[in-house]
Amino acid sequence: MWEIVADSLLDTAKLVPFLLLTYMAMEYLEHRAGSAAASLVRRAGKWGPALGAAVGVAPQCGFSAAAASLYAGRVITLGTLTAIFLSTSDEMLPILLSARVSPTLILRILGFKVLAGMVAGFCVDFIFRKKQEEHEHIHELCEHDHCGCEKGIFQSALLHTAQISVFILLINLALNLALEQVGAETLGQWIWNRPVAGQLLSGALGLIPNCASSVVITQLYLEGAMDFGAMMSGLLTNTGVGLLVLCRVNRHRGENLKIVGLLYGIGVVGGILAGLLPWG
Repeated sequence: MWEIVADSLLDTAKLVPFLLLTYMAMEYLEHRAGSAAASLVRRAGKWGPALGAAVGVAPQCGFSAAAASLYAGRVITLGTLTAIFLSTSDEMLPILLSARVSPTLILRILGFKVLAGMVAGFCVDFIFRKKQEEHEHIHELCEHDHCGCEKGIFQSALLHTAQISVFILLINLALNLALEQVGAETLGQWIWNRPVAGQLLSGALGLIPNCASSVVITQLYLEGAMDFGAMMSGLLTNTGVGLLVLCRVNRHRGENLKIVGLLYGIGVVGGILAGLLPWG
């Protein structure tokens, strides 16, 4: 047991410096470009889904939350919101970077998320066209508990690093225990690696409005316990705290449930398609 704990601590400690550097870069980007990106998407009009998907994939902790508030005020369309939610990467990108995953694989993942967001966003706008309602109230970008806009760049990056490191440590402990008890081959045959079933389960996990879900999904993939298609389903449905903010600021509760269902369906289908790719 102590050997498992020691290995998990060592594996996590190796990632910490890379996580801190990555989060410092991300915080700098968000402080400098977050408001400008939201303003750009707000003015995009019918091209909102394309621009939203492209901007949403950038590692900014507050953009999905800002998009939820913009939609609640009917400043952006449902298609644009869908595109941003699908392309949001939350904690996936810093974990992949800190694990020194192949840049080619990272670009494929991000590219698939952007493409899925664009296509789904335009389709949603085409199917659910309706007149935009009058602007009601646009909440501030920092109206959620995940963004460190009010803190300094280093302090916020340090906080993010500590939080994610704890999640990674707990997941490493659980995975190492599972490997010890059932073996790597058996672990790889669990439901996460089964076609369709893996996508359905991972897509549901991705809907949890917390950074822990994207951490779990990414770590399971890196450890070989989840295949590429299942990972993509979870990453497509994961919006960071976007869904949480949407439910808080959008007074149309039934509509919120429909958006969750729409996001889940698109994520599962997208994951199934991703699993069919030759490099998946």
